[in-house]
Amino acid sequence: MAQAQTTHAATEAPGGAHEDIGFPPFETETYGGQLLWLAITFAALYFLLSRLVLPRLSGIIETRRETIARDLDEAAAMKTRAEEAGTAYEKALAEAKGQAQRLAQETRSKLAAESDAKRKALEADLGQRLAESETTIAAKKTEAMSHVRAIAQETTMAIVERLSGQAPSPKAVEAALDQSKL
Repeated sequence: MAQAQTTHAATEAPGGAHEDIGFPPFETETYGGQLLWLAITFAALYFLLSRLVLPRLSGIIETRRETIARDLDEAAAMKTRAEEAGTAYEKALAEAKGQAQRLAQETRSKLAAESDAKRKALEADLGQRLAESETTIAAKKTEAMSHVRAIAQETTMAIVERLSGQAPSPKAVEAALDQSKL
């Protein structure tokens, strides 16, 4: 209980009476001092901010502004270089396509000429072989035709001999063959 009395005694006004103390900033008797300290604090903060913080902050902002401007200039230069590289690439690609088409056309023409020359040589060789074959066939036909009369004569003689039992004379068979041609 002794402790409770000391706490209670600390909150009581001297002499044991309760005094109604309000919130100090709302006390009209302290307005003058409060305004004076407000002005002193404001002036001190203004001085500190204007002399120390604002120059540093302005320097930082200016440095950032310069960095941003430099970065934008670099980006514009890189964009220009990229566009130039793209244009050069397109031009090189178009030239390469043109050259490839030209080479393809030259190759096609060369192969067509070689193929045409081979075809003509083959046709000439086949024509020569055909002529030789026709000559050989004509010679074999002439030779075979020259033997036809002798074969016909022998066959006729064999047929007549078999049918009649007597061999006909070769002159009579030749005469009969001559008449059958007419």
